[in-house]
Amino acid sequence: MFLVSVLRYALFLLVPLSLGFTSYLYLYPAFHLCAFPTPEHDPSSAYVNTLRQHALPSLYDASKVAPFRLLALGDPQLEGDSSIGYIESTTLPNLRKFFQDALLLDGTEHNLLQRVRHSLHDIIDFWLDDIPKALEVYRKRFDHVGNDYYLGHIYRTLHWWLDPTHVTVLGDLVGSQWIDEEEFEARGRRFWNRVFRHGERIPDEVMSEPSENFSNTKILGEDAAAWKKWIINVAGNHDIGYAGDLSKDRLVRFERVFGKPNYELRFQLPLDNAPLNATLEVSETDAREVPEIRIMILNDMNLDTPVSDKELQDESYKFLNDIISTSHAVDRPALFTLVLTHIPLYKDAGICVDGPFFDFFDGEFENGVKEQNHLSRDASKGMLEGIFGMSGSSEAPGKGMGRHGIVLTGHDHEGCDSYHHINQSLPSEEQEWKANRYVDVKHLDGQEGIPGLREITVRSMMGDFAGNAGLLSLWFDREKWEWEYEFVNCGLGTQHIWWFVHILDLITVLAGVGYVIGWGVERVMGVQRKGSNRKPKKRVTFEMDEVDEDGKKKGVDVNGIAHGDVRNVKRPS
Repeated sequence: MFLVSVLRYALFLLVPLSLGFTSYLYLYPAFHLCAFPTPEHDPSSAYVNTLRQHALPSLYDASKVAPFRLLALGDPQLEGDSSIGYIESTTLPNLRKFFQDALLLDGTEHNLLQRVRHSLHDIIDFWLDDIPKALEVYRKRFDHVGNDYYLGHIYRTLHWWLDPTHVTVLGDLVGSQWIDEEEFEARGRRFWNRVFRHGERIPDEVMSEPSENFSNTKILGEDAAAWKKWIINVAGNHDIGYAGDLSKDRLVRFERVFGKPNYELRFQLPLDNAPLNATLEVSETDAREVPEIRIMILNDMNLDTPVSDKELQDESYKFLNDIISTSHAVDRPALFTLVLTHIPLYKDAGICVDGPFFDFFDGEFENGVKEQNHLSRDASKGMLEGIFGMSGSSEAPGKGMGRHGIVLTGHDHEGCDSYHHINQSLPSEEQEWKANRYVDVKHLDGQEGIPGLREITVRSMMGDFAGNAGLLSLWFDREKWEWEYEFVNCGLGTQHIWWFVHILDLITVLAGVGYVIGWGVERVMGVQRKGSNRKPKKRVTFEMDEVDEDGKKKGVDVNGIAHGDVRNVKRPS
């Protein structure tokens, strides 16, 4: 059969292409040389060690791996039906109207001509309006399903390949704060069951409030399997709204589905040759402080004014003040402060893709903040000087250099790597916080007299932004008795890659199934045709005259020639 031949040759092309592209898609971190940074500061060594973990486990060196590895994902923004126009077209309203007009089901009285005219109008609208719009709705719904699996593919593939100790999503988990409860719950189910399948919400008892006598410090490495599954979710503007439209109901539903908007986590690093449960006691006998990581999950959506709900803003500032008042001394060594929040700190235009921008409601929501790209100067200054203890005065505790740490944010989908700093040598009236691209002022990091802090805005994991993920490693330098960190990005590529590979795989499977069916049919038909073309065997009959005892002849039909006295043998007819 011609079709079978076509499919056979097509499979010669499709199978290797499918295997190649599918291998790339499901092993893309390996192809892109993705690996968590290591204390060696050698990307090649880190990648080779990661590769060994999967290919040659016996050669894998766990001692070269950072003890804290954070997989940071930004702004998945799960969309739903509320983002699709003409959703009512799926009910085919003009077709229903056609039956109403044709059969007068709505009780109206029309003559025959009017009924025909209305019915024709309805049926035309059905074909030219309902059908195209309904098809577009289903296309977008299908696209949402594909997008979920694309995002989920990023999470699961990186989670498997990189083996992170912790995972965070930096806000905008869903695509709109204006959706109703039913739609919010539906997107929440998609988030947990499809995108972050096998991931779990952090238990309430683990999400701790700041306290002078903090008793919920975890040991880094304990409950490793649980922490790998728990997702540290940050509240974004599309989750709960900006200061103007943030409400108690939106906060409550976010906390119910994704976790608290404000809390802290503390981890201490086990010391060599000490049992894990003894780590907290080592500091009593050792002059040096126990290495500790303090993670603050901060809702910064209503730190700026005006706000529609002053009570909610008071709660945010109370949490912020509690964080500051319960912090360790600024000059405490072996402490690393990690802030996870959504809206980036203030920067002048040109530093990142998004420049400073504020918009406000007009005549509603107490004229509160409707949209903002950055925190205000004052809110940013409060975070830098409050949480991190930095100061323009060298007379401040710790010489004003502040606590060692970093800020991870989302919101700006393009991503940005910046450095906030202040020059203590300038007169106080001229001092102000400035921000520059980190790559341009990297030499200022840690420089005496210039307190500074790095802020990384993680590029979005959405397909339009190449499916990016941030990889943050923290390790402890025992010689300096300080934490060190390094951050890199790892991207898959646009969502079209995911669609292309799976469509190609589907075509290959269908071609393979078609070929097997066609080959089977061809074999069956070939056997039948061979049987029908076989020539029938002729039966040869001989008539022989035999003489009986009385000398009379009698004819006998036999196959072949019989033994005996044969006479007058006739040719077979």
